[in-house]
Amino acid sequence: VQLVESGGGSVQAGASLRLYCVASGDTFENYAMGWFRQAPEKEREFVAAISWSSDDMRYADSVKGRFTISRDNAKNTVTLQMNRLKPGDTAVYFCAAAPYTIATLPGFYDSWGQGTQVTVSS
Repeated sequence: VQLVESGGGSVQAGASLRLYCVASGDTFENYAMGWFRQAPEKEREFVAAISWSSDDMRYADSVKGRFTISRDNAKNTVTLQMNRLKPGDTAVYFCAAAPYTIATLPGFYDSWGQGTQVTVSS
């Protein structure tokens, strides 16, 4: 499956952004979807994930209560709503697809988007 992210940008702390990921090339419902992020000189880290049916969602502790993941299987899209952004959220955000099973480890994901930059200034 091919993934394309959009929606990144530069904002002030406390602001909101919504990231979008559009999938193509395979049956979207066959995949759990996730968002990861990577800051300069840091390892890629898990942000959020959602099962194919949206009945299971996982979040990193650092974003719980501020970020919300959702998906629309009719439109082959997954969305990450990010509220109350902090400078520590600054990173390149990647959308990823994992066959069938929701996961928090990047090794379970076999398709990745090119990433979208999110910059939060204080």
